[in-house]
Amino acid sequence: MKITVIGATGLIGSQLISTLCDAGHEVTPASLSTGVDLLTGEGLDDALAGADTVVNVTNSPTFDEASPDFFRTTMGNLLAAGERAGVGHQVILSIVGVDLVPQLDYYRAKTLQEDLLRQGPTAYSIVRATQFFEFMDAVMSWTSDDKTVRLPSTRIQPIATADVVDALADVATAPPLGGSVDVAGPDVFTLDELGRLTLADRQDERTVVTDEQAGMFSATDDGVLVPGPGARLAATHYKDWLSSSRRSV
Repeated sequence: MKITVIGATGLIGSQLISTLCDAGHEVTPASLSTGVDLLTGEGLDDALAGADTVVNVTNSPTFDEASPDFFRTTMGNLLAAGERAGVGHQVILSIVGVDLVPQLDYYRAKTLQEDLLRQGPTAYSIVRATQFFEFMDAVMSWTSDDKTVRLPSTRIQPIATADVVDALADVATAPPLGGSVDVAGPDVFTLDELGRLTLADRQDERTVVTDEQAGMFSATDDGVLVPGPGARLAATHYKDWLSSSRRSV
């Protein structure tokens, strides 16, 4: 199968290309570094030529009120180019519960991206993932100082990016879903609990303070970031991932 990966140099895209190539697929990487600009459409026709499936894992450069325009423009360009190229399956990576958090600009933007894909001319699949293990450091940095990390008790069910990649590869090489599938890790945590586990593993002596007003995830209603019944649950546990990450350093 010939597959184009849009966002080829990112955390997910680079792993996805390796996984698909290892499985014997013909993969075209597409990113700014390969001459493909989703915002202008430059290079898209060449990148999509002959592709059976396109997987879009690009991200907005900002999480603010500018993000809807990014997804509106890039999704429009990609769908139009895909139709010209005769692409049979468009896949995007989204977020579990994304349509239930309208108070966040970025979540509204991702919901718009999903809606544009659903209304587009091509058969599609949406892979909605929970928060990545790898982003925990960034989440803690938003509300931390030298002594404390403030986090809400929002429930999440985080997942390793390697497991997200496996799910994307499976969906990309199968018939279109015509809908979405949720993918998540095996364990539910509160965000403050996850912060304590992370700091303890790293022998970081800062204290996690439960603060329901701290950070972006304080704006979410409890439970919306946890997948419902029927989700695909990955095998990697956060504690095991922490241990393996420490050993690889």
